[in-house]
Amino acid sequence: MINVGIVGGTGYTGVELLRILSQHPEVNIQAITSRNEVGTKVTELFTSLRGQINLKFCDPTEANLDQCDLVFFATPNGIAMQQAKALLNAGTRVIDLAADFRIKDVSEWEKWYGMSHASPELIAEAVYGLPEINRDKVINARLVANPGCYPTAVQLGFLPLIEAGIVDENHLIADVKSGVSGAGRKADVHILHAEASDNFKAYGVPGHRHLPEIKQGLANIAGKSIGLTFVPHLTPMIRGIHATLYARLSANTDLQTLYEQRYINEPFVDILPAGKHPETRSVRGSNICRIAVHRPQNSDTVVVLSVTDNLVKGAAGQAVQNMNLMFGFQETLGIQHIPLLP
Repeated sequence: MINVGIVGGTGYTGVELLRILSQHPEVNIQAITSRNEVGTKVTELFTSLRGQINLKFCDPTEANLDQCDLVFFATPNGIAMQQAKALLNAGTRVIDLAADFRIKDVSEWEKWYGMSHASPELIAEAVYGLPEINRDKVINARLVANPGCYPTAVQLGFLPLIEAGIVDENHLIADVKSGVSGAGRKADVHILHAEASDNFKAYGVPGHRHLPEIKQGLANIAGKSIGLTFVPHLTPMIRGIHATLYARLSANTDLQTLYEQRYINEPFVDILPAGKHPETRSVRGSNICRIAVHRPQNSDTVVVLSVTDNLVKGAAGQAVQNMNLMFGFQETLGIQHIPLLP
């Protein structure tokens, strides 16, 4: 049994962590922090957790987080980098669900996130927490940078092709759609019901913050720089990521077998039978990434369809998957939820 703390427990990612961790047999949630909700019962804010959690939100300075075995940061970008060093020095391990430690090039991070990095010395140590690539490193990590929701779906989709060296890595295309919960629990006009419902739009076409993270991950797989066009879209649904990925084949191979063999031992990646199309609702509420690979008209273009729940495999579920690895638990423990239908 380990004691964990959650910094920033009032957002969608935070409540998803609470939902998962409250049912985890090896976890005791010791503290949940929120500067704006100090003294408020968690169940007053999130009635879905009634009967599961009896804690109140507390101020981060009074939470004794350094007495936890692990602290999750479910905070906006720029928070974990200010507090992680003290926790690590106290022997507490850290998983950051924001972007503070994902990008290894500090100047690149500062360009995309518009602030100076408070702990650049920790970036080299941080392990990028995509278990399907870095499982062995996660096991021994003190500090894990949990991947973003878009990067998870895109990297898992492209991974087998790039590892096999059978596509042109200079001309990759990721056309990706997200539900509105990906924008966070806030009152921005563009995600109001009257704005987002019955609507579909692209955004961030000139450049999105997840672009350098995806390019870094794919370049690490390829062993060289890659070229990627990444276009995100906002869809009128609450949860879900749907990535439609395109690449030009440079060699012939059995793509279905390639994907099935690459992920045969991965508990949270499901390769659909040939000719099938994954749906976002087929993974809703679960830590599963479902993938289908197609070669339309037997041409030289491969189309990969990759779907996840942005709050689970794209955030909180993957964070718990990393926690399980870090503490020697069964990797699937506490995150084997069956997707919700309808």
